[in-house]
Amino acid sequence: MKNTPFTQKHIALGAKMAEFAGYNMPISYSGINDEHAAVRTNAGIFDVSHMGEFILKGEHALDLIQRVTSNDASKLTAGKAQYSCLPNDQGGIVDDLLVYCIEENKVYMLVVNASNIEKDWNWISKHNTSNVEMHNISDKTCLLAIQGPNATKMLQPLTDIDILNLKYYTFAKGRFAGVDNVLISATGYTGAGGVEIYFEDKNGDADKIWDAIFSQGGTQGLKPIGLGARDTLRLEMGFCLYGNDIDDTTSPLEAGLGWITKFTKDFTARPILENQKTAGVTRKLVGFEMVDKGIPRHHYDIKDAAGNKIGFVTSGTQAPSLQKAIGMGYVDLSHASLDAEIYIGVRDKLLKAKVVKFPFV
Repeated sequence: MKNTPFTQKHIALGAKMAEFAGYNMPISYSGINDEHAAVRTNAGIFDVSHMGEFILKGEHALDLIQRVTSNDASKLTAGKAQYSCLPNDQGGIVDDLLVYCIEENKVYMLVVNASNIEKDWNWISKHNTSNVEMHNISDKTCLLAIQGPNATKMLQPLTDIDILNLKYYTFAKGRFAGVDNVLISATGYTGAGGVEIYFEDKNGDADKIWDAIFSQGGTQGLKPIGLGARDTLRLEMGFCLYGNDIDDTTSPLEAGLGWITKFTKDFTARPILENQKTAGVTRKLVGFEMVDKGIPRHHYDIKDAAGNKIGFVTSGTQAPSLQKAIGMGYVDLSHASLDAEIYIGVRDKLLKAKVVKFPFV
């Protein structure tokens, strides 16, 4: 198992550790419900240094990004980021990712899922026919997400960058906690506000930044947060998790990601997805809440009232903010409308649920 530069910090804080995407990661500290509430009401810090980062440089960098991603990266100016995905040749999803425009038409950073670093690198490299300069900086890049309604207020004294007024999906580079060349991005996977900060792990900078954040935020209730609460937070927002809600067999249109699928440019599997858009999809990713008592789990069958299989659960949990069980799953289009009654197959029982709108909170 790989460690992040913060592994010993997590252990010292009493985190429950487990393997995730090949890394020794904190799953929880004080408990998922407590950590979840801290992020929704105040602020929490996540170590997400296991994520992957690639730099693409040169005059053909944008062209390569345009060909391999579904969203239109030509709309990005320096200091802006974009959510996108890498379609495969069949119209499924290789990965979902963030595209950061560092220098317009010249330098971009792609942020990919930890479990897909090698897969994504190979996929993009395969399409790199114009010798775009590519650097995999994943192993030397630290990433901390400080999320919650009070996150930027806590961090503002540590930097000259005006992070209080950083617009959603924009970023700035500068000095943070005495460390130069830190990228601060108004992004996150919680729906609770806050920032994500990227920096190189050198000269003890990781310790310096972690300690400065805790010295600044610790007295104001900042808490360390594990991957357990990260999952419940993203699920309450209806954000997709790669490997659960989206994968190589699901199309962005089925997953409700038509908004990041732009047919104004040429990209991998565009004709397949265009046909799908014209003909309409046959299944759709929906959110649902349980009516009967029970927690839906990944891969449970979704059925109709007669017990016929109409889909499957991709994610499910007891939502801490709602005090009720919620889930996401693919269902046949005929059962995807709001308030539709569906049933989750749990062992030999059919538990009633109803389709609801995203986000759940």
